[in-house]
Amino acid sequence: MPDISQFLATLSVVILPLVFAITVHEVAHGWVAKLYGDPTAQRLGRLTLNPLKHIDPVGTILVPGMLLMLGGFIFGWAKPVPVTWENLRHPKRDMAIVAAAGPGANLLMAIFWALVAKIGFFLGPSSWAGLPMQYMGIFGIQINAILMILNLLPLPPLDGGRVAVGLLPGPWAWRLARVEPYGFFILIALLATGILGIIIGPPIHGFEQLLTFLVGLK
Repeated sequence: MPDISQFLATLSVVILPLVFAITVHEVAHGWVAKLYGDPTAQRLGRLTLNPLKHIDPVGTILVPGMLLMLGGFIFGWAKPVPVTWENLRHPKRDMAIVAAAGPGANLLMAIFWALVAKIGFFLGPSSWAGLPMQYMGIFGIQINAILMILNLLPLPPLDGGRVAVGLLPGPWAWRLARVEPYGFFILIALLATGILGIIIGPPIHGFEQLLTFLVGLK
């Protein structure tokens, strides 16, 4: 376990990419829902990048903080943005699009942080901003890759599960939707047994490698 000074140094680098990875993900859901006819998130003041509006004490602070101190796999979650599916113009189709907006936002943020890292490497370690930008950019790529790939799993209530429900024929969609009350416990079991890492580890690594290659980090 790292000492307190090492923990604070690491926290100063990861806090901004982590908070934005989680909050922008949620804002994307609400923004796309509004675009397709549901203003619920806007009415509740959730279409904002103010992290205080999205923080979940456990998912945004406690879990990532503990994982960071233990030096392991870091992930977290925010308060879900409420979506009233009855307000959507084409509820089944539009819910799939709203769900896909979260991982889509993480993809765009991963690209953004890759460019930040690129600028940091260009400035060099001798610059006061160069090294912090490198570390923040690399962690930004990692956390957004994790959230994007994790949320693409076809397991409700993850975004991929809701996309699958929107795309599958009626009876299959209904069967998959019934898994949602148990989805979180299934996810925890997969994480605890190491199966989750086996499933999402290779695509996360592949995405990171591809992105760093495309922006010229390697």
